[in-house]
Amino acid sequence: MRALCRRFLLLVAALLVSTSAAAHKASDAYLQLDMHERGLALRWDIALRDLDAAITLDADDDGRLTWGEVRTAWPRIEAYAVPRLQIDGCPLRIAGHGLERRSDGAYAVLQLASDCIVESALPAIHYSLLREVDPTHRGIARIERVGQASIVRLLEPTERAASPAAGRLEFLRDGVHHILTGYDHVLFLLCLLLPAVMRRVPGGGWQPVERLSQAVLPVVGIVSAFTLAHSITLGLAAAKLVSLPAALIEPAIAVTIVLAALDNIWPVFPVRRVVVTFFFGLIHGFGFAGVLGELNLPTSQFAWALLEFNLGLELGQLAIVVLATVALFALRARPSYRAVVVRGGSLAAMVVGVLWLAERTSNVSLLPI
Repeated sequence: MRALCRRFLLLVAALLVSTSAAAHKASDAYLQLDMHERGLALRWDIALRDLDAAITLDADDDGRLTWGEVRTAWPRIEAYAVPRLQIDGCPLRIAGHGLERRSDGAYAVLQLASDCIVESALPAIHYSLLREVDPTHRGIARIERVGQASIVRLLEPTERAASPAAGRLEFLRDGVHHILTGYDHVLFLLCLLLPAVMRRVPGGGWQPVERLSQAVLPVVGIVSAFTLAHSITLGLAAAKLVSLPAALIEPAIAVTIVLAALDNIWPVFPVRRVVVTFFFGLIHGFGFAGVLGELNLPTSQFAWALLEFNLGLELGQLAIVVLATVALFALRARPSYRAVVVRGGSLAAMVVGVLWLAERTSNVSLLPI
C-alpha cells in the first residue's frame, strides 16, 4: 500500500511541474495521402507551435510568429520535416507549401508527391516527426484510394514503420493516450477526488470516512457525471454540430481546475459537486474532440471511431480514478492529510491552473490569419 501511495504522489508531483508541457492541446499533425495510378500525393499539416519547439521559428524570440519569420524559415521547415516521413519504396519530393488556420492555431502545409505505385492498401510509413522533442506527438493519416473506403492511421514518432496490424483499435488506444497525457484533464479529476475520502462536518471541517465503500459512492457520482457530460460534447463537437474555438476552450478548462481546487478549500458552489462536475465536464468534452473533428470521416467510420475513442477515454480515466481513490483512502487518516493533501494539493493545483490560464490567454494567435 505504501508503494501505491508513493506512486500516486509521484504522479501528482509530475502533474504539478508539467505546466509548460501541457499549455496547449495534444500535439497532432494531419496527413492526407491520396494513392492513384500515376503515383501518390500527400498533404502534411504541422502546427507552427510544434515546429517552433523543434527548430525555433520565432527568430526575435518575442513570443509571436510573423509572416516574415515563417517565410524565411520554409527551407528549414522542409529540411527538418521531410526526412522524418518515409513511405517504403516511394521517394517523396516537395510539390509546394502553404499555411492554414485551424481552430487551435496556424499550421504549415507541406505538399509532397511521388511517382511510385503503391500496390498494398496500407503502405509501410516511417514517421519520426518531433520524436526528440515531444514523444506524445502523433501523426493522424487519412489514406485514400479510388474505389476503396478511407483508412485512418495513427502514426507514432518512432524509427520503425507502422504496420497494417497497428490499425486495429487505434482510436481506443488514442483515447487512453489522450486522457493519460492530457494533464489538465487529469489534474481536474484529481481536484475532484481529493475530498472524496472525507466528509464535510458542520462548521466547514472535514472528517475521514471509515470505510472505502463510503468513498466509492461519491467517486462513482463524480466520474459518472464527468463521463456523461464530456461524452455529450465530445460527440457534438467531433460531429461539428457544435463548434467552439480552442482559444476559448483551453482557458475555460484551466478555469475549471482553479474553481474545483478552490472549492476544496473554501466552498464556492451552492449546488452539489456532482452538478458542478457535469457542467465542467461539458467544457472538457470540447477539449477531447479535436482529433475526430479534423478527420472528416464518412458517417459509419466516424461513429465507430467516436465509440472507440470514448471507450479509450473511459478506460484511461478508470485507471486514474481507481489508483487515486485507493491511494487517497490509504492516506486519509493521517493528521497531515487535510493540511497537506487537500489544502496543499488544491493550492498547488490552483497555481498550476492560473499559470495555464495565463499561457493560454497570452498567446492565442500565432499568425494574424
